[in-house]
Amino acid sequence: MQLDIVVAFFLLGAVAQALKAPIKVPAGLYQSLTLFLLLAIGLKGGVALSSHGSLALLWQSLAVIAFGLLLPLIAFPLLHHIGGFNRVDSASVAAHYGSVSVATFAVAIALLEANQIGYEPYFPLFVALLEVPAIGIGLWLALRGGSLANPRAVLHEVALNQGVLLLCGGILIGWWAGERSASVMPFFGQLFHGVLALFLLEMGRVAAARFHSLIGQGSFIVCFAIMMPLIGAVAGTALAVMLQLSPGGIVLMATLGASASYIAVPAAMAVALPAANPGLSISASLAVTFPFNVIVGIPLYSALIGAYTS
Repeated sequence: MQLDIVVAFFLLGAVAQALKAPIKVPAGLYQSLTLFLLLAIGLKGGVALSSHGSLALLWQSLAVIAFGLLLPLIAFPLLHHIGGFNRVDSASVAAHYGSVSVATFAVAIALLEANQIGYEPYFPLFVALLEVPAIGIGLWLALRGGSLANPRAVLHEVALNQGVLLLCGGILIGWWAGERSASVMPFFGQLFHGVLALFLLEMGRVAAARFHSLIGQGSFIVCFAIMMPLIGAVAGTALAVMLQLSPGGIVLMATLGASASYIAVPAAMAVALPAANPGLSISASLAVTFPFNVIVGIPLYSALIGAYTS
């Protein structure tokens, strides 16, 4: 399965940064693009949820939450016992890799839609459900070492950070409005791919800029940032097959398992674990895992799952 056109914008941003070209999306526009993507994905999922809510979806949601709790428990011992990172940094990075990247999910959606592959329309609900559990597990892993700081501020940040609030808010609005959401869908629906392209242009630039700082951390973290997505993708595929999702749904669950957060989790970890090295986790997720998933991972998961389900 070929790359979607939006990935070309990511590559353009990375090449521009490597050539030191003066291309940079203004901070205000980048923030607007982020808000748009979160709300657009949430609204679309909420509208679907209004007509697809069922007891079966409840059980699927519980299984997805359990999946979100499992991933950081897999990542932590790899980082702490094999990689040799201290408990605080290991817990912080594990939380990033147990949570999800909305941008990675958006790229997978764009690829499926470009190839006219169907998927469960309520999938944004699963994205929202996977934002928080890994943060809780990461804090628990750190708490075992007595490193948790300011629990009240942590709970506030987890519940009200931008990613969780806008995604969940979009889902609730879409669920409440149902078919009435059609009045705003020309904006949130038809412009989605164009906005995603601009967002990825900036993400390519940022990822290329952060890669050099990650090299100084050693080869293990770079290897982890590639291997952990593959582990998550295999686990996500197994979960999706168990839940009897469509081929497109299997691709999306594999993508969510492979992705790593660089918005919601960093904000929570900055409050909860001030001793953690934020450059380590953000650089790994943004400079290695995100490009790997966008350029290699999603097409790979799609091709393998397509061959499995055909």
